[in-house]
Amino acid sequence: MKKILSYPLSVVFYICFFLCMLVFHPIQWICLKLGGYQAHKKSVDIFNFFLLRCLNLLGTTFSIENEFNLPVDKTCIFVANHQGMYDIPPIIWHFRKHHPKFVSKKELGHGIPSISFNLRHGGSVLIDRKNRRESLIKMSQFADYLKETKRSAVIFPEGTRSRTGAPKEFRKNGLMMLFKKLPDAVVVPITINNSWKLFKHGNFPIELGVSVKLKTHKPIEVGNQDPEALAAEIERIIIADII
Repeated sequence: MKKILSYPLSVVFYICFFLCMLVFHPIQWICLKLGGYQAHKKSVDIFNFFLLRCLNLLGTTFSIENEFNLPVDKTCIFVANHQGMYDIPPIIWHFRKHHPKFVSKKELGHGIPSISFNLRHGGSVLIDRKNRRESLIKMSQFADYLKETKRSAVIFPEGTRSRTGAPKEFRKNGLMMLFKKLPDAVVVPITINNSWKLFKHGNFPIELGVSVKLKTHKPIEVGNQDPEALAAEIERIIIADII
């Protein structure tokens, strides 16, 4: 019965999801042109709030476990495992006061209403994963931007999402670049669980009643720690809580 119901509800979800993307694309453009960064950011926050409500139509719930008072006056580097595209809206919404900017593959910078626009104009960095040298240059420039603005980064070091929830080995070069250039930053490890279950049957139908859980671990000051050792420690912390 659950899978039968998932077909019509998935259709409703996708209609609402794509409608949100189409509606908020011009809203983002207008906000950016007339109100600058702050207005554009607000529109992105609201956009992701509605994406979460779309997922609620499927019985999807989100819980954020965070017992720490994360600083808003310095850069946070949020590092998480990656189980699916729907990992992103709860991070943007729940950590919105930290101005999260994403490290994303360049292919996502075009062709997706609202999402591509935000990646190109909202402060995120788009990298070519096949071009290591260019990627590191862009990560260095991204770190300079974060240092200047005190905004925060979100990075999924696995590079691509896990389709079964099982963790993949972290690619640490981008992380280490951020650590080297942002010694005053705070690293916030996040473990994401169950997001992969939404895609249990592929992109259609979407699994109903999934409880997506995000757990924030104790923040770690970058300081003068060895970047490679710090990256390895963060990987261990995140993976230890994957169900």
